[in-house]
Amino acid sequence: MKGRFETGKRPARVWIALLTGAALVSAPAMATAQVSLTTVVQMAEKNSSTVRIAEANVRKAQAGLSESRDVLIPSLHFNTGLPVFPAVGFTGTPPSIWSATIQSLVFGVPQKRYIDAARLALEAANTNLHNSEEQVALKASTDYIELDTVNEELGAARQQETHAARLVEIERQRAEAGVDPLSDLLQAKLTAAQIRLSRLHLETRAATLSKELAVLTGLPTGSITPDHSSIPQIPKVSGDLPTRPPEAVTAAELLARSKQQTARGDRELSYFPQLTFGVQYLRNTTLLNDVNSYFKRPLPTSNFSSGVSIQVPLFDMFNRAKAKESAAEALRATLEAEEAARQNEVQIATLASSLRELSTEEEIASLKEQIAKEHLKTVLTQMELGNGAVGQPSAPAQLSPKAEQLAQIEERQRYEDSLEAALSLSKARLNLLCALGHMQDWLNELHTK
Repeated sequence: MKGRFETGKRPARVWIALLTGAALVSAPAMATAQVSLTTVVQMAEKNSSTVRIAEANVRKAQAGLSESRDVLIPSLHFNTGLPVFPAVGFTGTPPSIWSATIQSLVFGVPQKRYIDAARLALEAANTNLHNSEEQVALKASTDYIELDTVNEELGAARQQETHAARLVEIERQRAEAGVDPLSDLLQAKLTAAQIRLSRLHLETRAATLSKELAVLTGLPTGSITPDHSSIPQIPKVSGDLPTRPPEAVTAAELLARSKQQTARGDRELSYFPQLTFGVQYLRNTTLLNDVNSYFKRPLPTSNFSSGVSIQVPLFDMFNRAKAKESAAEALRATLEAEEAARQNEVQIATLASSLRELSTEEEIASLKEQIAKEHLKTVLTQMELGNGAVGQPSAPAQLSPKAEQLAQIEERQRYEDSLEAALSLSKARLNLLCALGHMQDWLNELHTK
């Protein structure tokens, strides 16, 4: 599997995001600008601590793979030292002023397991990095889409407030004229207060979403104005869509396989011999010592040795205990991977079921909005032309301006409900796409806009 850090190239879109971010950061904190969803997602991925941690884990896994391979490459060590006090007696080792040693592993069955484990760990780290980027993209996308929807709802709520204020004024005049009872005026004031409270809730929600996007992207709070045209169509996904292994599940499975290979290597360490190759050169000295008095011939200045060492495990309780520990870790990682797969299946089933309900709710909200619009058209027509039955027996009374304001308020409310239902449906579809392993398809479409 090709990891992100193996390419050594930074995509051009990241530089575009960097330039856009620099331009926005240099602007005043209160200035706002339309920023596309693509730019927000790219900046969120770059700014995310979760993604940076995943990148660090990839670098750690790369170093682990190099470490497991490099044990087969001869290592060179150089040591030097000068005597401080005169040596007394025979020390058992030739006195040397400096030495050089070359050593490497020639053959070892367990080391092959360790290399395979490190390679799988690197694949798991790269997969987890991709999953972290997808999760950040999902969070940034849902917040961006929700902020765009809430801004639209705020516009409708402010229009509602205008109609509610007119309604209160009409009811005040009718109450003063004795046409309507005082309770109608109080009801109009209650309606206006409820609309004002709804607008305050929306403003709080918009401020929270703006802060979340600022934290995600690193831009000043309130500097992002969503561009609705940059949001691609979210596919009408269902639970019947072919499932791809999600990145999180794949990463867990790769990590479990890596732990299994490590456990296998630790177990084999107690049964298979290992061969190591070594070369040593010693530069001996007679400075501050009488070593030559213990030998028949003078100690040579240069000493060279080489050989292959065969280490045969016979009885090593430490390695056996370590093998048991590794086996327990492998079992735990395997069970965690299985649990992640089961939880993902449950999530898919839950999202698919809720998606059907949300789709129906969105249809109902849309129909109610259309009915409210048609009712408003009828009221406006009757207000302009009359009911066409003036003077006839049992003719309905002519509509008052009060009816117009109520119809306007109802139409705006149904419009907000429709937007909210569509938002819930979109968020559920994105989450189901992620659970089914198709989030990257939507992100690829996003990056083309």
